[in-house]
Amino acid sequence: MLLLQLYCKNLTLCFIEEPSVLSSLPKSVRQYLLVTFNYWNFTVTDGALRMLVVLYFYDLGYGAFAIASLFLFYEFFGVVTNLLGGWLGARIGLNRTMNIGLLLQVVALLMLTVPPDWLVMAWVMLAQALSGIAKDLNKMSAKSAIKTLVPSDQQGKLYQWVALLTGSKNALKGAGFFVGGLLLHYLGFQLAVLTMAAVLLLVFIGSVLSLDASLGKAKSKPKFNELFAKSRSINILSLARMCLFGARDIWFVVALPVYLASVFDWSHSQVGGFLALWIIGYGVVQGFAPYFTGKRRGVVPSGSAAVLWAGLLTLVTAAIALSVQIEWQSEYVIVLGLLVFGAVFAINSSLHSYLIVSYAQEDGASLDVGFYYMANAMGRLIGTILSGWLFQTMGFVACLWASAIFLLVTTIVSLALPQR
Repeated sequence: MLLLQLYCKNLTLCFIEEPSVLSSLPKSVRQYLLVTFNYWNFTVTDGALRMLVVLYFYDLGYGAFAIASLFLFYEFFGVVTNLLGGWLGARIGLNRTMNIGLLLQVVALLMLTVPPDWLVMAWVMLAQALSGIAKDLNKMSAKSAIKTLVPSDQQGKLYQWVALLTGSKNALKGAGFFVGGLLLHYLGFQLAVLTMAAVLLLVFIGSVLSLDASLGKAKSKPKFNELFAKSRSINILSLARMCLFGARDIWFVVALPVYLASVFDWSHSQVGGFLALWIIGYGVVQGFAPYFTGKRRGVVPSGSAAVLWAGLLTLVTAAIALSVQIEWQSEYVIVLGLLVFGAVFAINSSLHSYLIVSYAQEDGASLDVGFYYMANAMGRLIGTILSGWLFQTMGFVACLWASAIFLLVTTIVSLALPQR
């Protein structure tokens, strides 16, 4: 509660008592900071909620596939939301879609504050559906907004801003994993989600008061039938993104935390803490991705960079799968291998995030970004289903090999990306 009080005080200082601090900055920077602040806060609750649900329902005796099923609507509605949300953002403005996402997350969290006996699978899946809609509205709005805030001739700056937003988001999602495990231990499930809902409600109020009303609104209103009218480069990148995130979630979403808890007998705090540190490190690497992909040489990355890094990630994943299959120091291989996987995956993800914003059209960028993140959500949906099903039927090694196959497809698909 003390942390909540301190957070509320800082929020009040930022939005109400000291507006001159923000007003002294250029408008584009000011809006970027506000968008990032919203995205950060949402991301912490999103990561914490996922860890809370996985660990809480594992304690209740749910199997791996049942836990994965709790996230099916979360991922499915993410697919729908990204597709329709991009069109909606171009018509009504990204400030509104971002604020709608914040409010829906508050509602989703409050739905889980009911007595434990009410937390049946159908109710939790419904709450997760709202959370999935909220998350992808928020993410699509944040990523699309950057395109409108950076001039088209400043691609290096665009890459840096995208990498910073994406990297910081994933670092905070990792912090959310840790917060989720901590809140579950000290507050219990219901009080934990109530605390997060209260914090996010304050962020929503600040966002409504501060974001530019015209942010991301297209000059020409896009028609509904323009949702699928994408360029070849965006279609190829979207397919690569779907396979990339499917590869991650096949072994990361359900299989890995359950495996660590059941096979290595790790405690909740150990599982939550390790995954939190992994995602924090992953986010830090994402933030510095421009330095690994050509910034020091003054080069902006192209499709060839995406092929190189996807191929490297395929080799890393195959090496982990082979080592675990032959039972060679499995615990050390999984822990250290996951760290290497996270670093290389972070660069892949950051590259993709830059490329889609770069490829997107100037007017109504949210249409292209929304379509791309629809493919991202589809990959997560496929990965989540396979994570639970493969782990329960064939074991952890099968999840790793499936991940390597998905990454091989990502590499092959990326060969068709523009080389400039």
